[in-house]
Amino acid sequence: MTLPVATDIAVPDHPALYTASVPVFARYLVQLQGLLAKASTHCADTGNPEASLLQARLAPDMLPLGVQVEIAVNFVFRACAPLAGQPVPPFGEHHESLARLQARVETAQAFLRTLQPKDFAAAAERTIHDPAGQATVALDGSTFLQQYALPNFFFHLSMVYALLRQQGLLLSKGDFDGWHVYRG
Repeated sequence: MTLPVATDIAVPDHPALYTASVPVFARYLVQLQGLLAKASTHCADTGNPEASLLQARLAPDMLPLGVQVEIAVNFVFRACAPLAGQPVPPFGEHHESLARLQARVETAQAFLRTLQPKDFAAAAERTIHDPAGQATVALDGSTFLQQYALPNFFFHLSMVYALLRQQGLLLSKGDFDGWHVYRG
């Protein structure tokens, strides 16, 4: 079985931080779209209100599903824009519907397609400032991507997966990573 791979992002000879960010985010945004599509189908099939699903939380003090999706997608912009020497675009709020969240994912994918390897030529040397809860981090580009942005992206993506499982969606590890295949 051939597994889908985000192929619309070129990965020729380029700076390492481009390779470590753009193709990784592109691939996992495709996986996130699949999770959101399954969430829409689940709501339609079960009659579970979409608004209720989007407000699901793993614990009372954790963010709800819709916000988890939104933050995961925002990390694409928060990571790649400054690494490419661009300002981070405004986020807006998209967590009130699955359709708006899907549109936000598409916007992030379109943004990634605008980035070129040359944009990341000085990324490792840039100091990037980003809000981290009630603190602000100031990290060199390499540390920012590898130890802050990517882990945060995957944390929120994992919360999306966990919340959807908690809400009764039949998902497998393959739905998360796109590599694993399970039968039956």
